[in-house]
Amino acid sequence: MRITCHMHLTRFVRTLLDRKDRLSMAVGLEVRVPFCNHRLVEYVYNTPWSLKTFDGREKSLLRQAVAPVLPRSVLERVKSPYPSPQNPGYTANLQQQVKELVADPDAQVFALVDRNWAQQIVAQDPARMPMGVRASLERTLDLNVWLELHSPELQLD
Repeated sequence: MRITCHMHLTRFVRTLLDRKDRLSMAVGLEVRVPFCNHRLVEYVYNTPWSLKTFDGREKSLLRQAVAPVLPRSVLERVKSPYPSPQNPGYTANLQQQVKELVADPDAQVFALVDRNWAQQIVAQDPARMPMGVRASLERTLDLNVWLELHSPELQLD
């Protein structure tokens, strides 16, 4: 779990904060992220996983810490993940980008991602695509950008 948390903090949180900055500044809104204080993040990162989920729920440590000041309805509600676009147009745009990538015979990403899988996915109806498959399209595009930026030497068996 520590490795997963590290990857989340160093990869996904950056994306979320960048998205938050862009969206809030686009409408002139100042948004604060109080739980992103580096001292708090370092402390919680170094806290054992068993303390973070001691009651079998996510964010147990945070829930317990703020229990005296929160209404019970807020304290006990189920965590809601960061919202993602529901518009099929977003998925269609992802499919178009992956379709262009599939057409590139030199795309390095297909050393790691199955090109046939990508071809099948871009042919699906975007309105009926499961969120997990759409997330795979996003990761494929992200991985392609990373490979282009860093040009690693891939050694695959």
